[in-house]
Amino acid sequence: MNERFFSLPEEKQQAIINAGYRVFSQNSYKNSPVSEIADAAGISKSLLFHYFRNKKELYLFLWDKCAETTIEYLTKYGCYGMDDLFESMEKGMRAKIEIMHLYPDMSSFAIKAFYEKDTDISTAVQESYHRYFNLKADKTRVNMSPEQFIPGLDIPMMYRDMYLASEGYLWEMVQRGDVDIEEMERDFSKLIDFWKSIYLR
Repeated sequence: MNERFFSLPEEKQQAIINAGYRVFSQNSYKNSPVSEIADAAGISKSLLFHYFRNKKELYLFLWDKCAETTIEYLTKYGCYGMDDLFESMEKGMRAKIEIMHLYPDMSSFAIKAFYEKDTDISTAVQESYHRYFNLKADKTRVNMSPEQFIPGLDIPMMYRDMYLASEGYLWEMVQRGDVDIEEMERDFSKLIDFWKSIYLR
């Protein structure tokens, strides 16, 4: 990757990133035209390849950007290292909503990338996913006290159950088309209240 990309004004960087998220989230990796990304970003295809050597490099940059942005905003909102899991989740919801305002198609891209079958990039995506997911999970659980939950609860299983439910909900929203951020916030608040009612003492 050409480091000159980071010397661009922040608005131009964001335009290129959002264009990539939008086009890649609407097509498979193979069927995503780089020229369409360039057009959406308001630059020429040759200039886009000046910043990124090829489509694969751009795609993996966008994938890593998803993880790095998520961790950055979860840290900003104080989600890590908390004693109260559900308070951490509520803060995390606020963080992700702020991310969606900055990068509206990032969540759709992340889901698409996770299930991408093209062998040219799928291995790298999965390796990166497990590295970042384990980092997030370890940070989130570090100060969690088992005493706050019902006796005998399998806490890692509970955490996985909530994670998969959240991902499934987001997948459903993405499949419907435009994500309604206010509706998502309301639904996640209801989910968190439900989890509190069944998992807390």
